[in-house]
Amino acid sequence: MYITGGKILTMTGEEIEDGVIHVSDGKIRAVGRKGEVPCEPKEGERVINVKDGIIMPGIIEPHCHMGITEEKKAMEGDDCNETVNPITPYLRAIDAINTMDAAFDDAVRAGITAAMIGPGSSNVVGGQFALLKTKGRRVDDLIVKAPAAMKIAFGENPKVNYSGQNKSPSTRMAIAAMLRQELSEAKEYYEKKKQSQRDKSDFEQDFTKECWIPVLTGEIPLKAHAHRVDDIFTAIRIAEEFGLRMTLDHCSEGHLIAEEIKKAGFPAIVGPDLASRSKIEVQNMAFKTAGILNKAGVITTITTDHPVSLIQSLPLCVGLAVKEGLPLAEGYKAMTIYAATVLGVADRMGSLEPGKDADIAIFDGNPMEVFTNTLYTVIDGKIVYDYEKGVAL
Repeated sequence: MYITGGKILTMTGEEIEDGVIHVSDGKIRAVGRKGEVPCEPKEGERVINVKDGIIMPGIIEPHCHMGITEEKKAMEGDDCNETVNPITPYLRAIDAINTMDAAFDDAVRAGITAAMIGPGSSNVVGGQFALLKTKGRRVDDLIVKAPAAMKIAFGENPKVNYSGQNKSPSTRMAIAAMLRQELSEAKEYYEKKKQSQRDKSDFEQDFTKECWIPVLTGEIPLKAHAHRVDDIFTAIRIAEEFGLRMTLDHCSEGHLIAEEIKKAGFPAIVGPDLASRSKIEVQNMAFKTAGILNKAGVITTITTDHPVSLIQSLPLCVGLAVKEGLPLAEGYKAMTIYAATVLGVADRMGSLEPGKDADIAIFDGNPMEVFTNTLYTVIDGKIVYDYEKGVAL
C-alpha cells in the first residue's frame, strides 16, 4: 500500500508534511516527500490518502497484563500471579495469554500495535514477559520477542502476599535476599554449564535455571516492579552487583531521585498514573514523573499497566504527562521509539524507516487528545482497524 498526505512523524527527528510511505510484504520500503518517493501503485496495492491527519509509528505498550488478566472473567480469566511460590522464573507469559480478551481489540482501535505482556508482581521472581503484536488469534504468531524480560518485584506486593501465608518474604530484606540467592544459583549453574561445554563433560540441564541464561548473558533485562525510592535503589543495587540489564517499571517516586537514576543508566517505564493511590507505596505517584525523568536524561516511556488503567488510555496517559511537563515531541517518542528502545526492538519498530515492520497508526489529530479518532491501524502492512468501518478487521 501507499499512505499519502497528512503529517508523517517518523520519530527520527524528521516531520514530513504531505509525504508518502510505501509498504510491501509487511515492511516499510520508503518514506519521504511527494516526488522523492514515487507513488505508483501496482495491481492489488491500495492508496490511503490521509489529508490532514497524523501518521506515526504504531504505539507500543511497554508493560501490561492484557490477556493474562482478562476483563470480565474474574478468577477464571486471571492467570497473572502464581501465588504459592515466591520464585517462579520458569513461568512463561505466552502460556497464559488469551488473545480473545476484549482488550486486544481495544488496543488495536487505539493505534497500539505491540504490547509487552507478562506476570504480575506478587512474586519476587514472577516469570518471563513476551512482546506481542496486538492482532491475531494464536499467540505464537504474534510473538516479536519471547522471552523478552524477566519479571522481578520489590516492596509491598510480595510482602503482602507471602506474609499473609506466614512465609517469606515478609520484609524487604527477605525479598532482596531471596533474589540474590536465586541469581547466585543461576550464575553458578550457568558457569557449570559453560565449563561442561568446554570439557565436553556430562551436564544435567535444570529447567528452573535455564530460563536465567538470557538474563545473565544480557540478551534480555530484568523487569523490576519498584515504586518507592528505597525499592528503586535496591533494584539498582542488585542489578549492578550481578552486572545485569534492567528496566525500572512503575518508578512512581522516580522524580525524587531522577539524577541518581540517570547516573545508574537504567531506563524507566512510568505508570500507571491514571489510577487511584490504592497502596501506600504509590502515595507520591504523579503525571509529572515522566517529564522530570526525561529532562534528567533518563530514557522514559509510559505504561497503563492494563488492566490497572485500560490499555486504550495509553495515549491519554502520555497526554497527561505532557500536560505536567513532558515535552510534546518527547511524548510522541515515549510511546514509540523510546518504548521500542527500552524493550530492545528498535531495529524492528518504533519509527517509520525503511526496513522496519510496517506497524503504523493514523489519527485525525493528536492521539494524546481525548476527541482524536484512530483512522487506521496497520500491523505488518495489513489494515487491522478502519474507522469508517468501525471495527477491528
